[in-house]
Amino acid sequence: MSESPLESDVDDMDMVMKKSIKEFRESGLLWFINNTLHMFGWAIVYDLDNETIYPARVKYRGFQQDINTNGYIKVSKYLKKNINQLLKEAQE
Repeated sequence: MSESPLESDVDDMDMVMKKSIKEFRESGLLWFINNTLHMFGWAIVYDLDNETIYPARVKYRGFQQDINTNGYIKVSKYLKKNINQLLKEAQE
């Protein structure tokens, strides 16, 4: 049975750079992804006390305005800092 292109790409460790959940959260990307997941009643939950992460079904949708504003600022800063590398990777 042959591998799908996705499976063979995942095996190429040059394509994967492990990052911490702390960095993911601080970049605003956890907030960003959860905005989309909320449409479907899902979220990625990060339990700060136990430092665990897991998917969960949720009944709420969206975030408060101050959380959204902070999220947009974090994601914008992340993009500003990383845009050249992101473009380079997309063009490879």
